[in-house]
Amino acid sequence: MELPTALPGLDAHPWSTVNHAYGPAEDLPGLLRTFAEGGEDAEEALDELYGSIVHQGTVYAASVDAAPYLARIAASGRQTVDALRLLGCLAESEDEYDVEPGAVRAAVTAQLPLLIPLLADEDAAVRQAAGWTVGHTRDTGTALPAVRARLAAETEPAVRAELLTAYGRLDRAGAVAEARALLGPDTPAPLRLAAVFAALDAEEPWLAGHRDAVLGLLPARETARSGYANEHREPLRTIVGILLGRDTDADRESALALLDAALRDERSEVRAEALWAADRACTLSRSAPQRLIPAIVPLAADWAAAQLLGKIGPAAAEAAHLLAELAAQPDDEAADQALAALVLVAPKAAAPLLARALGRRPRAMQCATGSHAPADAPFPFDPELFAAVRARLAAKALERPEGCKDCGCSTTEDHNDTAGLVHLLRQWGPQAVEALPELCAVLPRFQYAATAITAVAADIGPEQREQAATALRAGARKLFVAQALHELTGETGPLFAAAEAALATGVRGAVKGARALAALGPTAARLTPALRTALGRTIDRDTTPEVDTDLALALALWRITGEAAEVLPVLASVFDRSEGRQWFHCTAARAAREIAVLGKAGRPLTARLQALLDDPAQAPSAVLGLLAVADPAGLDRTRLAEAALHSAETRANLKGACDALRALGAAALTPEQHDRLAALATGDRRLVVSGSNYAMIREDEQLRAALASVLNRVG
Repeated sequence: MELPTALPGLDAHPWSTVNHAYGPAEDLPGLLRTFAEGGEDAEEALDELYGSIVHQGTVYAASVDAAPYLARIAASGRQTVDALRLLGCLAESEDEYDVEPGAVRAAVTAQLPLLIPLLADEDAAVRQAAGWTVGHTRDTGTALPAVRARLAAETEPAVRAELLTAYGRLDRAGAVAEARALLGPDTPAPLRLAAVFAALDAEEPWLAGHRDAVLGLLPARETARSGYANEHREPLRTIVGILLGRDTDADRESALALLDAALRDERSEVRAEALWAADRACTLSRSAPQRLIPAIVPLAADWAAAQLLGKIGPAAAEAAHLLAELAAQPDDEAADQALAALVLVAPKAAAPLLARALGRRPRAMQCATGSHAPADAPFPFDPELFAAVRARLAAKALERPEGCKDCGCSTTEDHNDTAGLVHLLRQWGPQAVEALPELCAVLPRFQYAATAITAVAADIGPEQREQAATALRAGARKLFVAQALHELTGETGPLFAAAEAALATGVRGAVKGARALAALGPTAARLTPALRTALGRTIDRDTTPEVDTDLALALALWRITGEAAEVLPVLASVFDRSEGRQWFHCTAARAAREIAVLGKAGRPLTARLQALLDDPAQAPSAVLGLLAVADPAGLDRTRLAEAALHSAETRANLKGACDALRALGAAALTPEQHDRLAALATGDRRLVVSGSNYAMIREDEQLRAALASVLNRVG
């Protein structure tokens, strides 16, 4: 098919009447023509086509209209592989925007008369791409017999593998029957890997033949790259995830035994692939760490293994001795990665090693004090480390930061380092009181040291207290410094001034100022005019920060004045403005939880709280709010328990669900709900499966303990 034949009516098509990701699709004729012509701009045009008609996996009405042109381009012999792959992405998508469900796949399916002949193209790359695309149509009438016939005739292993995968998408039972004979060592690697996935996709029992096939394929990443299936790109990791997802004892043991064997393989590339898969297993299965730690520990010199041991935390205590040895080696980079893991596995053992290399172990410091540090377990006090922190902080008070010759401000690296030192002292509290001079000295440049000053100065005498107060007064124009001064001395003047200034700086400052005044309660009565002025500000566009600000201001007024008539309309407006708006859900949930401070005075908001119970993300907060403000006689506690439990089961708001279930107590749970709660607490499948890689395992263990405590209360 010549190019003019491939693009008939392209310019006359009413593209302006259909939308893609960026609005009316008037640019598609130019993009399709530039792509089809194959010149130097064709690659850029293809990128723009992906970005507009299958944007991050989402398809649109314009995707339907583009499909016939892409199919004709493919059939013309121009840009055939790229056109086929783009069509496959359109057919694959389940994420459809402003288009009838299934319309985009149907549009690609309608092009099968043009696509099926490409299954027999002389170019193997074209045959493979055609197999991938045809399989995604899920068409059993025309595509299935064509794929089956081509599979019987095909000789190229990578193409046969793609056709077997396509066969599985069209007919799982038929594909798995074909695959059973392809697991042996004589089968080419791509086809053997496709046969394993065909069995998994058909939910076949995992047998010794499947295990042997996978072990014989390792390392399998390169083999997987010969195919188009994105879900198979990390084959061992994917296979383990599928088996663990079945959530049976037999499949779990099959997955972990497979990993154990791979972790003990003599080849470094196999162990690397296995460590990546083991990381996935430990974040999915609560029993995986215990089963795999003996195989992971000997690999601790590998960064991926050390990182995984750190994620597992204290449960990997048997690795502590080896990690300590590795952390003491002269290579700073290798020692830092080992010490970072040791900080999380055995922090007491790590403290003196950190002290001896403070400033040269950034990863370890981040694990002790930064984003990787456990929020519920302060890093242990160690005299040697305390002395090193003091010395380093004293040096920072004297030095002039690099790159800041004029203003004296700190670089990001210097700022983060100092923040870590201050964080340790804050955690240690009165044990670190001897560091008060260093904290006061560094305060002018690093004002977040204010909170550490109040923490270490909790039990000091008058002279030292005045020294700390003097340092804080010098920086009390900053709100959090003024708050620290108030905590230390009870002085309200600087705090009032800083809070009033914050209220006038915009929505973010107003939230901070309002919360600071709310903590003071009636003592802050003289600033109610400033709060009311901020509440009466002009709002050009109703954004989440604006709604958050009104929530904070209203709650501050309540805590200060106790006048419900003034704040209830504002709080009602927070719920009303958030209703049905996707990005406002967090604000509504926060409001539901925080209005608990109103107690009975918040009863007029009961209906708005009840409206949130059907949203799993907001339900736990609504439960807590209702328990505090609603008439107990009118509460359906079983319904509240169901809403909280559903939130946990859907992983919508796990921590909130635990808090809500604790607050509800034993009488709210039916026997069936109790059994479902027990399944969450005692099952092998982890609930926390997103968030910080370093924190997921730890947070899931904390969640399991929290759920168990609920069970203990309701059992």
